[in-house]
Amino acid sequence: MITGSELITLVRDNELYNAMTALKREFLKVDPAFMDLSDDDFISITLISPSIGIALANGSVSHYEEITLRRKARKLSRRSFFQKNDPLAPALKYLSYNFPEWEDRFYELIKFTMHSSLKANDVILETLKNPGALTGDLKRDILNAPFIFVKFLSFLFMEEDDDLLNERSITEVELEKIKLIAKKLEIDNVPIFQSFLNSFVIRPSGIN
Repeated sequence: MITGSELITLVRDNELYNAMTALKREFLKVDPAFMDLSDDDFISITLISPSIGIALANGSVSHYEEITLRRKARKLSRRSFFQKNDPLAPALKYLSYNFPEWEDRFYELIKFTMHSSLKANDVILETLKNPGALTGDLKRDILNAPFIFVKFLSFLFMEEDDDLLNERSITEVELEKIKLIAKKLEIDNVPIFQSFLNSFVIRPSGIN
């Protein structure tokens, strides 16, 4: 998954940083409890928004999912998961009830983040767009894929890195949500993403 150090490198892009801070200013107006959110915290919340959307596809975010999301966000932050009065907790709780209001704006910032890193290297872009770069073996293709794209794929849609190389089960509504998010991020036509999408095993709703 993406690390905090890698995230710092990504947001060095001035346009991306300006877009992030503009959205953060809007978000901080919602509740005084959010004022302690650092830039790290906010971009972390942004990048886990697909996970929030996928969780909500099943109806609501459970207490366990909320803790898991906060732990995932903390992987990108330089603060401790165990700190008192963690500002991520009220922010995530707010989003679990008001996600539609912010969803598209967060996805737009993620798209900006992804594409600003990918467009910096024409070779990476051409590799991602080229169906001929695939071998038909998803595990091998993931290992051969551009490093940063695999990092994004893992963090945005998975709980653990090794899930990308193992069989994964998912409900139909979760799969449809991933497709919708990918379309908004403009990665739905990337060949390796399509292979990744087709690798899911559909499980009945209500079965973990």
